[in-house]
Amino acid sequence: QAGLPHPLLSSSSAVTLHISVFFCIPPRSGSTSPAMASVGGDAKKSLTQWLGEKGFDEEAIRRMSKRCRNLPNLDAGEASGVWDYLLNDVKIEHRKLRYVVTKCPKVLTMSVNEKLIPTVQCLTTLQAKPGEIAQAIIKFPPITFHSVEEKLCPLLAFFQTLAISEKQLAKLLMVNPRLISYSIQAKFSQTVDFLVGLGIDREVMIGKILTKEPYIMGYSIDKRLRPTAEFLKSAVGLQGSYLQRVIMNFPSILSRDVDKTLRPNLVFLQSAGFSKDQIMKLVAGYPPVLIKSIKHCLEPRVKFLVEEMGRDKGEVVDYPQFFHHGLKRSLEYRHKILKQMNSRCSLSEMLDCNQKKFAMKFGLIPVA
Repeated sequence: QAGLPHPLLSSSSAVTLHISVFFCIPPRSGSTSPAMASVGGDAKKSLTQWLGEKGFDEEAIRRMSKRCRNLPNLDAGEASGVWDYLLNDVKIEHRKLRYVVTKCPKVLTMSVNEKLIPTVQCLTTLQAKPGEIAQAIIKFPPITFHSVEEKLCPLLAFFQTLAISEKQLAKLLMVNPRLISYSIQAKFSQTVDFLVGLGIDREVMIGKILTKEPYIMGYSIDKRLRPTAEFLKSAVGLQGSYLQRVIMNFPSILSRDVDKTLRPNLVFLQSAGFSKDQIMKLVAGYPPVLIKSIKHCLEPRVKFLVEEMGRDKGEVVDYPQFFHHGLKRSLEYRHKILKQMNSRCSLSEMLDCNQKKFAMKFGLIPVA
C-alpha cells in the first residue's frame, strides 16, 4: 500500500488521491449497501410511526425534531437505511444506537452510500477495528458528518508531518473522535506551535505526546494549557528539560485545572514540609503527585512513611514513585515483612519490584 509523502506533502490533491483510491472508494452509482435491502417496507410508514417502532416516545421525538430541523421532512425509508447500516454493518448495539440517534438525530439524515460507507471504509483501512468504529460513533456521532476528502485527507496529511502514522491516527480518532471536528489551522496548528514553544521537539516528540494524550488538542491554549504551563514553571519551578520531560512523560498534566487540582496539591506538599526544590524534584520524577487525591493518596502515604515506617520525608524525593504504590497491598505489607526481618533498605529497593521479586530479594522464597 502506497504511503503519503512525508514529512511535507507536495499537494493536498496527492493526499485526496491516496485516500480515495487506496482507502475509501465510495460505492459506484447504482450500488447499495446490504442494509438498504430492508428499506422498501419502511418507505410507506411515517417517520413518527417508524421512530415509535424503534422505541422512541413522543417526547423524545419532539426533542429530536428540535435538535434536527430536517428530521420531520425525512423519509422513513431513508432513516431505516441508516439505522440498519449502523446496526447490522457497523455493529452498534440497538440500545446504544437509540442513544446515538437521541443525542444526534441528524445522523439519520446521512446518506449511507455517499457518507457513511466511505467514512467507515476509510477508518477501517486505517486499521481501525469494526468494534472501535462503533464505539467512536457512540462517543461522537458527528464523526459521520465529515467527508473523506474535505476532512480526513487533510487531517491525515497534517498528522503525518508530526510522524504520526495512519494506524496511530486511527487510534487517535477512536479514542477521541471529536478530533475530526477541529480546525487544522485554528486548533491543531496552534496547539502544536504552543508545545514547540515549550521546547518540545516537533518532528520527534509532538506526535508521541498526542498519541499518549489525544484529548490535549481539545483544550483552550489561553484558558487551560498556557496557565497550567506557567504554573508548572513559576510555582513548581520546572524549567527547561525538567518541564519538557514532565510534559513528554505525563502530557495530561497540561489539561488539569490549576486552581481545582494542581494548586491544592502543591499547597499540601508545602504544608507537609517539602521544600520548593524537593517539590520540583518530586513532580519531575512523578508528575501525577500533582493530581493524586490528597485525602485518599498523598496524606495517608506521607503519614504512613513518617509515623509507621519511621522514615524521613526526604526519602520520597529520591523515589517519587512511592506515591504510586498501593498503601495496604504494597507499602504496609512490605514494611511489615521488613520489620519482622529487622531489615532496612531504601524505598526503591523495597518497592521497585513486583511481589515475586520482592520475596526472592529478601529470601521469602528460594531463588529459582
